[in-house]
Order: sequence, then structure tokens, then C-alpha cells
Amino acid sequence: MARTATRSKGRLNRGDGAWAYAFIAVALVVYAMFTAYPVVSAFIISFQQYSPLGSTYVGLDNYSSIFRSELFGKAVWNTVIYTILTVPVALMLSFGVAIMIMPLKKWLQTTFKAIYYLPAVASGVALSVVWLWIYDPMPAGILNEVIGWFGIENQNWLGSSSTSMFSLVLMSWLSSHGTSIIIYVAALLGIDDSYYEAAEIDGANFLQKMWHIVIPCLKPTTLFLLVTGVIGSFQVFQNAYLMTGGGPNHSTTMVGLLIFDTAFKYFEFGTAAAQSLILALIIGVIAFIQFKFLGKDVEY
Repeated sequence: MARTATRSKGRLNRGDGAWAYAFIAVALVVYAMFTAYPVVSAFIISFQQYSPLGSTYVGLDNYSSIFRSELFGKAVWNTVIYTILTVPVALMLSFGVAIMIMPLKKWLQTTFKAIYYLPAVASGVALSVVWLWIYDPMPAGILNEVIGWFGIENQNWLGSSSTSMFSLVLMSWLSSHGTSIIIYVAALLGIDDSYYEAAEIDGANFLQKMWHIVIPCLKPTTLFLLVTGVIGSFQVFQNAYLMTGGGPNHSTTMVGLLIFDTAFKYFEFGTAAAQSLILALIIGVIAFIQFKFLGKDVEY
């Protein structure tokens, strides 16, 4: 009987395993076609002078040309500046809005979460058109009209090297925080009420609860949003492409935009593939550092 039960259990486990692979087969095929294959292809092409009619192996020439390029260094620097100015502010804004949403009734929480998430659903092109109207250098532009109330002259926000980067940063500050807000609200709802009750018994005020309960409990969530935020900001392309095209004087040329221009404007696909792999390496190193130093006492 024991042997029969064991055999039946083995057949059941093998059958379950077969069904499990059948269910994930579509996802595996999609991953292989649209993620694994492009990555492997990019790695191979990065060592070639690529042409659809026949590629030539050039070794490390593509990589050496990148490290000799001042434009690539400037693009990396622009991306780092953009990341430093946008990601921390995005986290603080999302956290602050989530804290303000929490005391509201449930239906109001849902309403505000939907309102804040709505820009993420809208087309990036449509949002860029709105912001182009806001930054219109003529007096009809909303931002110029506002600063005109204080006697400040019209500014060419996107056409000046001194203000173009700030314009992209401001656009990031005032949009696309819906996902982070929803994640923070969910994390706040997951904190046990007994922590707050114990703190109230000890006479803790609002700031003390925030510092000793909320912030430590949200550390895994904050680390997740920080890592994904940095990854997203290093891959930024749409805003720079639609708003400034990388100008003026390459002041808003990000690495993602430079890769696009290298591949589809200058048709240097080998160099573009090498740039994308270097970008992936930079992102991987930064993510490793974040987990190494900020994730020491984080439990998942």
C-alpha cells in the first residue's frame, strides 16, 4: 500500500510539473523572443560594424569609441543629474501624498488614488503636448504668464541651456507619481495598528510615530521604489525626445536618447548596442550598491 501511494504521489507530482510548464510556456516564449534574444543579439552586435547585408567584426572598437566620446560622458552626466534631482523628490512627494490620503474615508482614498494614477494611463505624447504649451516661450505660455505677474521677463524654458534641464525636472516633479502613491498607501495600510496604539500609550506625537514606526516599516517599500525609480530615470527617453530633442547644445541629451540617435539617426547599430550594454552595466552597479548599503536590515 505504501509503495502504491508513493508511486501515485510521484505520478501526481510529475503531472503537476508538466501542467505548470504548460501554463508558463507562453510567458517563457514571450520572454525568450522579446527579452533574452534582444539582449544576446545586442551583445553580439556590440562587437560588430553592423549592416543588414553583412556585418564586420571590429572587436572592442565600438567600446573604445564610446569612452573617447565627450558626448557619451556628457549624456551620462546629464542622466545622473536628472536622477539626483528627480528620484528623491518623487519619493518624498509620493510619501507625503500617501500620508495625507490615509486619514480619509475609503471611498475618498480610492478617488484620490485614481486621480493621481490617471496621468500614468494618459499617453506620454499627450502629456508632452500639454507641457509644451506650459513652457511656450511666448506670453501665452502658462509659466511665462505666471512669472509675468511678478515682473519677470519671458523665458525660453526649453530653448536655453540654463533652463532646459530644470524644465524636464519640473515636469517630472509634477507628474507620474500615481504608482508610487498607490504602493505607499498599500504599505501604510499593512502596518499593524498595535504599533500606533503602543506609541500613543507612551505619549508619542505624530512626528515620533512617523520616525520610529512608519519610516522603518516602509523601508522595504522605499528601497523598492528607490531602485525602480533610479532604473527608470537612467532609461529616460520620451521626455527628452519629445520636449527638447536633447538640445540645446546637448544640455538635455540623456543616455537613452543618445542610444536612439546613434542607432536610428546615424545608423551606427554596433555602437548603439555597446552603449546600451554599458548603460545596463551602470544601472546594475548602482542597483547593487543600493541593495548593499540600504538593504542591510530590510526583510522581504
